[in-house]
Amino acid sequence: MRRTKIICTLGPATEKAGTLQQLIQKGADVFRLNMSHASHDSVRKIVPRIRRLAQSAERPIAILLDTQGPAIRTGDLKTHLQLKPGDILEFTVRGAQGKEQYSVDVNYPGFVNDVSVGDTVLVDNGLLKLVVLEKGKNRVRTKVLTPAVLGSRRHINLPRVHVNLPPLTKKDIADVALGAEVGVDFVALSFVREKGDIEELRRLLAKRKSNAQIVAKIEDHLAVRSIDKMIECADVIMVARGDLGIECPMEELPIIQRRIVKKCLRLGKPVVIATQLLESMITNRLPTRAEVTDVANAVFEQADALMLSAETTLGRYPVECVEVLNRVATRIERSGGAGYAEDAQLENVRQKTVASAVALANSLEDSKLIVFTLHGRMARYASNLRPQRAPVFAFTPSERVYRQLALYWGVLPVRLDFTGKPDATIASAEKFLRGRKLAAPGNRMVIISDVHMGRAMIDSIQLRVVK
Repeated sequence: MRRTKIICTLGPATEKAGTLQQLIQKGADVFRLNMSHASHDSVRKIVPRIRRLAQSAERPIAILLDTQGPAIRTGDLKTHLQLKPGDILEFTVRGAQGKEQYSVDVNYPGFVNDVSVGDTVLVDNGLLKLVVLEKGKNRVRTKVLTPAVLGSRRHINLPRVHVNLPPLTKKDIADVALGAEVGVDFVALSFVREKGDIEELRRLLAKRKSNAQIVAKIEDHLAVRSIDKMIECADVIMVARGDLGIECPMEELPIIQRRIVKKCLRLGKPVVIATQLLESMITNRLPTRAEVTDVANAVFEQADALMLSAETTLGRYPVECVEVLNRVATRIERSGGAGYAEDAQLENVRQKTVASAVALANSLEDSKLIVFTLHGRMARYASNLRPQRAPVFAFTPSERVYRQLALYWGVLPVRLDFTGKPDATIASAEKFLRGRKLAAPGNRMVIISDVHMGRAMIDSIQLRVVK
């Protein structure tokens, strides 16, 4: 059983039912809808399709809606600009007419106010690097530092600059409402900068009566500096290495990734590693050895999930990408992990109860951790402790919890209606495991559940043997 989960971004290469079915069969656990490109009509069509296929495959498949966020972009150009070092490129706002030979509009009116002379401006994933020379009322003059071709609607990064953009744009608010309508399981907040951004999204989800969990995408230095507060407030953390690798020095990126993973495991929050995991497989059937090593490193660090982006939206080999992640993750997991979960903070009695169960399971060969959970909390605690031997089988009557737990490391969620009799519920769970050949006679089951003692409900740990 692979413990590291796989997230696939959907696009033209993967939207058809046949391809979705293959992705599920090969091991995809979560499907991401990128609202920078997906239309509302396409979302309304594909979500029911995913739900039907998941039900048919009897697999828990979660859906993640990723907001576009307050991105700064260049405007439309009639022709591409061929820029070389020393050229002057002018950025204009509020419909101002350019005065230089090379000029482009910016979609953010506050661009002039936020940047300062001497600031670095990066465009198109850092391919074009510029420095600010001077500012006017509605224009900013910059000098080109690297040769590049500038096309329309390219993303702009402003490293070390505090940008006064709202955390949720009008488009984001409409997209979140759509996510609530179709019942997505996670909503990712792009370019999150502070704790208040997450709180604003949570209020919006509550207003829309959505129980979706919030994924905070760490994409710039402000988020990195506030990472403890981000982890505290969000439900899931995503290390979005694309923009983060532009905003921060490239040599710092591996250190930032490792530090965030360690903090997440210590503080009890799932963490996703995203962007360019198998970039070469957009056009090639096999990954580079460097990509395999990058994936292996994230698995060894015991990140909860790995996310594919362009590889499965536009790539030629989306199914093969999932096969590669599955193959590498399964092998690396057998070799052990970094052990960051050993420093996990146990702040309440329930966490300590689960830790005792995990310690017991770690001491027994052929053990299985069985969690009966209504809200998913106990299963998440077990996952965060990264059990060394036992898989975590999380039995829940909740469809929502069943799907959301699909993202958590080492957890195999199972939909099971609870009876009023604990022994009967345990027997049903054991029957399921034996029927799926997930447990065999003689295996030990370490069971975490709530039990009634008179009128009180207490957490319990039981040790049983599969019959």
